[in-house]
Amino acid sequence: QVQLVESGGGLVQPGGSLRLSCLVSGVTSDLDYYAIGWYRQAPGKEREGISCISGRGGATFHKVSLKDRIAISRDNAKKTVYLQMNNLEPGGTAVYYCTAGSILRATQDCRNMDVWGGGTLVTVSS
Repeated sequence: QVQLVESGGGLVQPGGSLRLSCLVSGVTSDLDYYAIGWYRQAPGKEREGISCISGRGGATFHKVSLKDRIAISRDNAKKTVYLQMNNLEPGGTAVYYCTAGSILRATQDCRNMDVWGGGTLVTVSS
């Protein structure tokens, strides 16, 4: 059973940076067969997709409004996907979720995903 555990959240000042990690366990085949994405849900708002990376990392997607401040990467040998976030704004306060889905079903922006982590809270505040 595939499980995802996010880490790296916390309190950061506006303009600061954080790197979130998503550790994937329970994968019986190569992690290459899974697209991995990051979503976030701010208080009182719907969950939104912000970044996605293909199985081998050759293709990435970023929410247009964030593309200059975030970067997604993966290390399949370590079964870990990262989300680097720079120049964070107070609007970035949210629970950030990692999600995984088969490359056969996942879209380029990581919809149709199969498994979700429990989330990590990021608070952007001075």
